[in-house]
Amino acid sequence: MSLIDDAPAPRRILILAAHPTPRRSIAGRALRQAARQVGGVTIADLYAEYPRGDINADAEQARAEAHDVIIFLHPFYWYSTPPILKEWQDIVLEYGWAFGSDGNALAGKIFFSALTAGNPEESYAGDGYNNFTLRQLLTPLEQTADYCGMAYLPPFAFFRAGHAQEDNRLNEHVAEWKGLLSALRDYKLDIETARTLPALNDQLKTLTKEA
Repeated sequence: MSLIDDAPAPRRILILAAHPTPRRSIAGRALRQAARQVGGVTIADLYAEYPRGDINADAEQARAEAHDVIIFLHPFYWYSTPPILKEWQDIVLEYGWAFGSDGNALAGKIFFSALTAGNPEESYAGDGYNNFTLRQLLTPLEQTADYCGMAYLPPFAFFRAGHAQEDNRLNEHVAEWKGLLSALRDYKLDIETARTLPALNDQLKTLTKEA
């Protein structure tokens, strides 16, 4: 058998995008558009699909089962996600499917949050005015992933999103985002090292390895 035959199939990546007013988000729109340029990536705009919030549990479970990586793409609203992502968790992560003695549908999948934040990076620290690190503030998502047997990665964040086009920061962030998605897809990201970090930002060179 050849090495090509032995190679694992590329990971399938699902991005659950949630922004109540996506046209007003320059950074969020750029990240969504960039993700569509990466092969093996599925993007679901939850607010567009469920304008009344009536999430279809069966359809969402099937979609999650069909992918190896699940990413929440969202603005960081009041130290959390927009409400539809909380609704997604409440409706989709059912006992007997996502957790419980027979609930292992998500076990082994990779999960993390890619977000845009209005505050500067240094504000997310014990001595910053947000008092906690970004990863600490996302602890509920980390615990949810752990409870469902998923491999949780730290957040990939774009800070000061209201100033997205200053100093070419957005272009650099988008390029890193596409590189991150490609590395995840192609098994070139050091998952175990990534899991120990406070954030995935500016870590692509350190975390990328040969497949």
